[in-house]
Amino acid sequence: MSGWFETVAVAQRRAKRRLPRSVYRALIAGAEAGVSMRDNIDAFDQLGFRTVTAGQPAERAMHTTVMGQDISFPVLVSPTGVQAVHPEGEVAVARAAASRGIAMGLSSFASKPIEEVTSANPQTFFQLYWAGDRDSMLARLERAAHAGSVGTILTLDWSFSHGRDWGSPDIPQSLDLKTAVTHAPEVLMRPRWLYDWLRSGSLPQLGVPNFKVGDRIPGFFEAYGTWMGTPPPTWDDVAWLRSQVEGPFMVKGIHRADEARRAVEAGATAISVSNHGGNNLDGAVSPLRVLPEIVAAVGDDVEVLMDGGIRRGSDVVKAVALGANAVLIGRAYLWGLAANGQAGVENVLDILRNGIDSTLYGLGTSSIGDLSSDDLVIPPGFVL
Repeated sequence: MSGWFETVAVAQRRAKRRLPRSVYRALIAGAEAGVSMRDNIDAFDQLGFRTVTAGQPAERAMHTTVMGQDISFPVLVSPTGVQAVHPEGEVAVARAAASRGIAMGLSSFASKPIEEVTSANPQTFFQLYWAGDRDSMLARLERAAHAGSVGTILTLDWSFSHGRDWGSPDIPQSLDLKTAVTHAPEVLMRPRWLYDWLRSGSLPQLGVPNFKVGDRIPGFFEAYGTWMGTPPPTWDDVAWLRSQVEGPFMVKGIHRADEARRAVEAGATAISVSNHGGNNLDGAVSPLRVLPEIVAAVGDDVEVLMDGGIRRGSDVVKAVALGANAVLIGRAYLWGLAANGQAGVENVLDILRNGIDSTLYGLGTSSIGDLSSDDLVIPPGFVL
C-alpha cells in the first residue's frame, strides 16, 4: 500500500523527510531541555505487563463512551494549533477520526474553521484557551455550539516557556515576499511538500479563524499575544465559564490531585492529566506518574483522561490499566498527517487500535474495561 507505515516511529521519520526543517522542528517542540517531553515517553517504557500463555479471548472489545460520545476505542484526537503540515489540515484529521469512529478536539488556534471540521466529524469538541475578555470567549463558544460542537475543552496548562536548548524554529508571522525568500532554501529541499501546497491552490497560512470575533481573522501571533496578555483564570473564573455552556466540559492540564478536586468543584465533567506534551514547565513529570493519585481522588466523580507520550497501542492499555477512561494523542497523528494526509492519520489510528487489540490478547483480557493495575508490573517509586 503506497505511503503505508507500520509504526508511529516510521511516521515520524517520514514526516521529517517530507517537511521543511522549521515546520518539522515545530512539531517536536519541547520546553527548555525537553526533560518533560522525554519523561512522557520513558514513563510508558518503565511499566511492564503480566501476560498469559493460554486461554486468550477470541475477540476483544475496545469500544467505550467518553464525554457522551460512543467511540470505537479509547483514543481521542487532541486539539493542536495551526496544522500547516498538510493543506487539508484539521479537515483531513476530522475525516480520518470519523472514519475510525473516534472523537476529536479542535483548537482555538486551528487553521480550519470549526464549521468545516464538524461537517467532517460530528464528534468534535471545541477547545478554548482563557484568552481575551469574557464576551469574546463566550462568542467563540457560541459559534462552536452553533456549528455542532459536542462539548468544550478548556486548556489551562501552558506557562509560555519559549527557550529550547535545541533551538526554537523560526516561525513567520505571515508569508510575505521577505519570508518566502528567507525560507525558500529549506522549502525547495522538500519539493513534495511544496507540490502538495501548490496543487491545493494556496500556501500555508497562520491565520486562526476560530479565534475571531466579528469578520476579521487574526494571525496566530496576534491571537497568541492576546492569550499571553490575558490574566490567568482563577477557579472561580473556570466555574463561571462552566456555568455559561451546556454539555460535557473538560479541564485539560491537570497535574495534581488537589487541582483535580478544584476542577470537579468548578463543574468539570472530565479532566485530562497533562503537561502539555512537555511544553509546559520543563521538569513536570509524565502524566502517567500522577495519573493513579488523580484517579483515586476524583475518578468516581469525573471522567479522567490523559495525554502525553502515546506512541503505541500498548501505551493506551497502560494508561487505561492505571485508571484512565481514554487518552488523547497529539504528535502521533500530526506525523501521520505530515507523512500522508488523511490516509496517514488513519494509518496512525489503525496502528494504535491494532496495538490495543494485540495487547489485550496477550493479557488474556476480553474487554478494555476489564483492565486494572494488576495487569502491570510497576517499579518502586513509579507512582507518586
